[in-house]
Amino acid sequence: MTAARHDLVIRPLADAQELDLFCALSYSLDHELADDLAHGRRRPEWLWVALRDGRLEARAAWWGGAVNAVPSVLDFVDVSNAPDRIDIGVRLLRAALGEIVTAPAVPPEYVRFVPPGWREQAGSRHEIDDLMAIVSQAGAHPLAERYRFEWRPGTPVPGPTGRLVFRPASSDREVIDLMTLAMEGTLDAHGRRDLARMPPREAAARHYHRELARYRSPRRWWQIAEQPGGEPVGFVFPARNDYGAIIAYLGVLPAHRGHGYIDEILTAGTRILAAQDVPRIRATTDLGNVPMAAAFSRAGWVNFENSITMTWD
Repeated sequence: MTAARHDLVIRPLADAQELDLFCALSYSLDHELADDLAHGRRRPEWLWVALRDGRLEARAAWWGGAVNAVPSVLDFVDVSNAPDRIDIGVRLLRAALGEIVTAPAVPPEYVRFVPPGWREQAGSRHEIDDLMAIVSQAGAHPLAERYRFEWRPGTPVPGPTGRLVFRPASSDREVIDLMTLAMEGTLDAHGRRDLARMPPREAAARHYHRELARYRSPRRWWQIAEQPGGEPVGFVFPARNDYGAIIAYLGVLPAHRGHGYIDEILTAGTRILAAQDVPRIRATTDLGNVPMAAAFSRAGWVNFENSITMTWD
């Protein structure tokens, strides 16, 4: 599909050979595009451009699993410095969404990586405000901002203290049971949204099946934290995604919060991945989850960037 209005042409890429055209604007994920296209995580029909006289004025791209019929996240929206850039961006997004998302399906969330402290940086704030205005005018609204943390080799990883005992998760049922308990009092914006719409167990199962169950890394890495007597305290799920090692999920059960267990649970997950000789480990948590963010900072993880999520639902 190609949409033209006056001198503006809006269309998806014809094929991967047009990637150089798409990269006439820049973003931090540009280096992943070629490999994503080669492995089916992106498709030319999910990469859209707005051209004026052959010059790239705006672009948008979606990402999805290689077996997905539809993408799962919108992670590229970029515009030039043209005076009408916001109008162009909105037109591009609306045209692309009309082709990619079939009603009554809800468009995938928009996620943008931003520098920490971007609000205090005039250049970054101007750019990000423009992008948020474009996505807002296309029908989305802000959901959350998250810290993105990174552990780097050479950062000390403490050994066990003996306060907790760790063992692999015994079954999917146990994992979902514990995730359900951890939903109580969650500070995660996605979790709170789910709890407003469905029972805790349904929300936990949805998270498990849509994300955690899809990781191909060894399940023996997933650890349940217990007191020496066998009482579950929390859990940590180290994993690998398509781009590297991550702490996919970490939780402390409500009855055991406030006792410092979060530090030991995070350390246990870090030890497992660090033993794989990985170049880095990454994790995210909402800005509003102050206890979790503080635990990552105490453990020497670096807040290297943030992410903003906007949603259509």
